[in-house]
Amino acid sequence: MSVKDGSERNVPERREEYDVVVVGCGMAGLAAGIRASEVGRSVALLEKSPAERRGGHTRFTESFRVPSADADLSEYGYEFDIPDYTVSEFYDDIMAQTNGRADEELAETLVENAGGTIEWLTELGVDWDMTPLNSGYTVARTWFDGEEMVDTLVEAATDAGADVYYDAEARALRQSADRRVTAVDAVTDEGFVRLDCEAAIIAAGGYESNPEKRTRYYGPDYDAMTVRGSRYNTGEAIDMALDAGAKAVGQWGGAHMALIDAAAPDVEGGTNRIDGYQYGLLVNHEGERFVDEGEDARAHTYAKFGQKIFEQPNHEAFILVDSKTIDEVDATGPSDPVVGDDLRDVLERSGCERPNAAAATIEEYNAVCDPGAFDPQVLDGNAATDVTPPKSNWALPIDDPPFYAFAVTGGITFAFGGVATNADAEVFDTRDRVIPGLYAAGNSVGGLFYDNYPGGTGLTNAAVFGRIAGEKAAKYVVD
Repeated sequence: MSVKDGSERNVPERREEYDVVVVGCGMAGLAAGIRASEVGRSVALLEKSPAERRGGHTRFTESFRVPSADADLSEYGYEFDIPDYTVSEFYDDIMAQTNGRADEELAETLVENAGGTIEWLTELGVDWDMTPLNSGYTVARTWFDGEEMVDTLVEAATDAGADVYYDAEARALRQSADRRVTAVDAVTDEGFVRLDCEAAIIAAGGYESNPEKRTRYYGPDYDAMTVRGSRYNTGEAIDMALDAGAKAVGQWGGAHMALIDAAAPDVEGGTNRIDGYQYGLLVNHEGERFVDEGEDARAHTYAKFGQKIFEQPNHEAFILVDSKTIDEVDATGPSDPVVGDDLRDVLERSGCERPNAAAATIEEYNAVCDPGAFDPQVLDGNAATDVTPPKSNWALPIDDPPFYAFAVTGGITFAFGGVATNADAEVFDTRDRVIPGLYAAGNSVGGLFYDNYPGGTGLTNAAVFGRIAGEKAAKYVVD
């Protein structure tokens, strides 16, 4: 709620003054806070969580998608395994995976600034493990984990002069008569605090961790969906911006919903993926297939297959592979696969309610497979078309024991709805006019992702537009 002067309910216990207030302490917020501080502005970072849980979803992440042809990390000792992934290819991937619905200006700005942003993060001390995925692009991955990345960037922010407030939830934006941002009201353990400022940056993630909002936007069963990341991404910062007049855009009923281990924790489990499903089959509790497992590379299907799995009976499905492809499977979840030489027995022990039907489905599929050379690194063209649904690539029969079954479900990573911004991270109101002094970045912004997303792009988006927001907000502040 945009609080009016004179409200007795939210009278602040104390006031602080900064040039820029950043709401959120994940990748977008940290990039914004560091950049605004580098430019010489006084900066406050508001982190809703306690210090030991800081970092939002970034704490649980693992990879950046980078146009390696446009980034040079050689002076830091890094080399890309795939050095020729271009800016234009990155842009094409975004448009292809979003069915052409991505905001073109945002997509162009993202890909054109991605290389320079990863160079900047490396200068700040982030460590990378350059690891290609089976999809024709290179990602730079944190050598340790998301927590290490957050620690590195928080240190960089404080070294640059930013103040970090923990257990501090932004509640309202204050504006002058001419709509300029003048303060952010927050609640802390010590009571209400008003942070007077000239610019504010909304970078607190999305609404994906809020069961009420998942039910509102995705359906009545989505309160039960596993949340892969932070429990604190519940959408109040977006609401605060909307209450101040910001325009809502994007696919509010869409999200990155990944294919994950069915035994993953309800919240904050992190990765928990079963990669390599594309080389096997997915069946549900009825014993039926329901997706084309080989439609595309893993990085282009895992974030949408999670929703398809969650909408199956009991919100579960089962990955089946055999000895030919088990070495291509990378299981990072808490469970071990069920293994055995009898396919029906493996299905039954994995929890499938109709193992006989599932075994029959696999036998029907096996009968129409006629593969050539198998190549897990590319779309190999091994297709099984005389079956429903077809399998477009890597269609190998599952007939070489032992067999392996992995129980999987869908887990939400981040939502696709948010506030409207331009390429300078300025927030638009519902009249498509810029709200003076208000900026947004990362998963608080809508308009970039629809239906799906290219794996690794979410964190790149947060870093690129967080950095832009910090710089633009700093330049907006009057000296």
